[in-house]
Amino acid sequence: MSRKLSIALVLAVLAAFLGYAAWKVLLAPSDLPPEGFARGNGRIEADLIDISTRLTGRVADIAVREGDLVQPGDLLAVMDTSELEAQSMRAQAAVASAQATVLVAAAGVAQAEANLALAQIELARTETLSARGIVSSEELDIRRTEAQLAEAGLAASRAGVVAQQRAVDAEIAALREIEARIADSTLYAPAAGRVLYRLAQPGEVLGSGGKVLTLISLGEVYMEFFLSASDAPRVRLGDEARIVVDVRPDVAIPAVVSFVAPQAQFTPKQVETIEERESLMFRIRVRIPSELVSARLSQIKTGVRGVAWVRLVGSDGEVIDWPEGLTPPVATELPAPLDGTRSDDGDAASQ
Repeated sequence: MSRKLSIALVLAVLAAFLGYAAWKVLLAPSDLPPEGFARGNGRIEADLIDISTRLTGRVADIAVREGDLVQPGDLLAVMDTSELEAQSMRAQAAVASAQATVLVAAAGVAQAEANLALAQIELARTETLSARGIVSSEELDIRRTEAQLAEAGLAASRAGVVAQQRAVDAEIAALREIEARIADSTLYAPAAGRVLYRLAQPGEVLGSGGKVLTLISLGEVYMEFFLSASDAPRVRLGDEARIVVDVRPDVAIPAVVSFVAPQAQFTPKQVETIEERESLMFRIRVRIPSELVSARLSQIKTGVRGVAWVRLVGSDGEVIDWPEGLTPPVATELPAPLDGTRSDDGDAASQ
């Protein structure tokens, strides 16, 4: 009797479970986005910039620390330039020497011009005397040859001045090359960003291309997510989008669709799509406008998780307006905090 009662109890529990599952599937409200819209999970991201040395050298000083916020043109690091400074002084001396050689060559031109003038005067006088029969034709030939030699000497002197000037140009180019190396030894921030990693310390010797710092560029802040092959072709570049981050679910951040992958790919393992996973997905990027980012530049942190919403183009090219209640109210500025912390319980999002 007890055995039959146990079996009946198991069957009753199983029937209740199946009934609840059927209710969830048939009667419970769907979690799918409404027609004309799509969404996907992602994280706030930004491009990474490696600050590297162009030349081999020793790190003299690093002016920033990890976590510091930098603006375009801010000093980041300085490489030792003592050897380059010595090369610059030597190059400056070479330029001065080449310029002096040009002056010597110019004096040679003046001398050659004087020799030509004298030779032409002698030739004219000899031609007059030869016409009177006072001098021989042999003497006249000598004067003509001397004039031709003077003309050739003048041409050679002028060519020498040009050659010496080109030598000056070469020495100046060498000096500018050294000055460019000295300038490249001072590293500046190419864009607004935050120092993510400090990869070297003062006194270390780095090779050409050695990394000193890694910056998170805050000039291009975006979220990437994946859409199915049926939805991605209906997303247009430049269209409006919305981002709702987990740390501030009460507001939606306006964004713009800036990239749609031209080819499908297998869904990465770390991506968890809201809808049922499909084997091929398209990568979508929505970018937060730079004016919103610049207003709260000090609070931006990558790695904040959230959901991105995009509108889909209909078969007739029609785009549906954003309905009330689909996303939270759209923010006119980035919500504070968008720095990876919760204002209620202090939990931090990963960086």
